Amino acid sequence: MQINTLQLNSKKKKRKTIGRGGKKGTYSGRGNKGQKARSGGNVNPLFEGGRSTLVDHMKKKRGFTSRNPKNVIVKFSDLSKKFESGAKITIEDLIKNNLVKKVEVKRGVKILGPKDGKKEFSFGEKILVSKSVS
Repeated sequence: MQINTLQLNSKKKKRKTIGRGGKKGTYSGRGNKGQKARSGGNVNPLFEGGRSTLVDHMKKKRGFTSRNPKNVIVKFSDLSKKFESGAKITIEDLIKNNLVKKVEVKRGVKILGPKDGKKEFSFGEKILVSKSVS
């Protein structure tokens, strides 16, 4: 027995080829017409079919958004309506009286506004107070 006389048991199927080149047919997986169907035709991967790209949209979006949000502002006049003179005000008290939402507390709370001479308050931790109030 010699190597050149050996044969495989199964015969290989001959693939039917169509068109020039004989790979997958006339269009060779490119579809019909269009820029990508042409020889040497390619489209920029950032091209979005004629609409403005994400980069272009960002140029049009004006302004600046800070990573550190501003404090929630509570007016001193609102405090004088809700609390009695000499009261110690905490964040929980502000939430109960609907002056601050529970979600907004993370941003911090600051008391602003001119102080009326009538009422005095003491403030708990994490409540910032402007110079005009203190």
